[in-house]
Amino acid sequence: MNVNRPLALLGGLSPARFMERHWQRKPLLVRQALPGFTAPLSRSELFNLAGREEVESRLIARDARGGWSMKRGPFGERALPPVKRAGWTLLVQGVDLHDDGIHGLLNQFRFVPDARLDDLMISYATDTGGVGPHFDSYDVFLLQAHGRRRWRIGRQRDLTLQEGLPLKVLSHFEPEYEWVLEPGDMLYLPPRYAHDGVAEGECMTYSVGFRAPSRDELAADLLSRLSDEPADEPVLYRDAGQPAVAAPGRIPAALADFARQAMLRALDAPGAVERALGEHLTEPKEGVWFEPAEAPRQLDAIELDRRTRMMYDGRHLFINGESYRAGGADARLMRQLADARRLDAQAVHAASADAQALLRDWCEAGWARSTL
Repeated sequence: MNVNRPLALLGGLSPARFMERHWQRKPLLVRQALPGFTAPLSRSELFNLAGREEVESRLIARDARGGWSMKRGPFGERALPPVKRAGWTLLVQGVDLHDDGIHGLLNQFRFVPDARLDDLMISYATDTGGVGPHFDSYDVFLLQAHGRRRWRIGRQRDLTLQEGLPLKVLSHFEPEYEWVLEPGDMLYLPPRYAHDGVAEGECMTYSVGFRAPSRDELAADLLSRLSDEPADEPVLYRDAGQPAVAAPGRIPAALADFARQAMLRALDAPGAVERALGEHLTEPKEGVWFEPAEAPRQLDAIELDRRTRMMYDGRHLFINGESYRAGGADARLMRQLADARRLDAQAVHAASADAQALLRDWCEAGWARSTL
């Protein structure tokens, strides 16, 4: 992607200018970000997805007295309210994992690193439907796919939530701007920017969300991965100089120091943290599974499966939670695959025997496929 080329998707800004001016800073409203846009997924197809066990879905409704309710899917054919009933919303998460058209749409936002790009959620709502005024802890692009939705947004300082509700709704929402979005229009919001979207008639909104792991969550996962690294020879704690104690419940200071040194050693191992991070970032989402396939004898063009996560750093290649050391021409080839998510036949045929064997393994695992 040429990050300096202006895009209609970003209102005539280039990705570089958008990231400088707006990313994590201020909202952006784009009229006709996708001119003439038609939703690639119909209402009935979305409802079918919400009925599948492996798809995360939620049904949110508000009654006449202003009370909120939320149910988690899957939702059978008759579990959803009639579409003529006002005031309810169906949220279907990770639709890009299940539909090629939606996955292609998500790829248009890859001017943000894949390490941050998360998924595309579809919000279907009947007239007056919504989820209440709230804020997200991550960036979000809100693309209107069908019908109209009225958005009110504001830089909320009071983040107090209403108590006793099954979802997070702000107690004192203070909107500053208001717009009605129609198909093809898009609104970008930075983290913690309060917003409230209400359907005007039947509508669908696509939400492109981003990963924002907490420091504690990330540290816990990385330390767990580092602790799983096999040692050449286990180093056991020794305390030949330990005296007899009158207070046996007290942890010896030497043992605490041994534990501290063990953690520092794991963190200081060359490339250990980077390797653990790459494996963490490419771990398939919960509920994702791949169908094994027989790879052809002669590989042609290679294309990654839409569910595959592939990234790299200066020394490693990561795919679906696994890591490989990479260097030279093969490393450049694999980085090209991670960036473009496909390789043409000429590039594949020029790869080394080892690289082709690896690509064949990935095809057989269902992580990629060979296409003509």
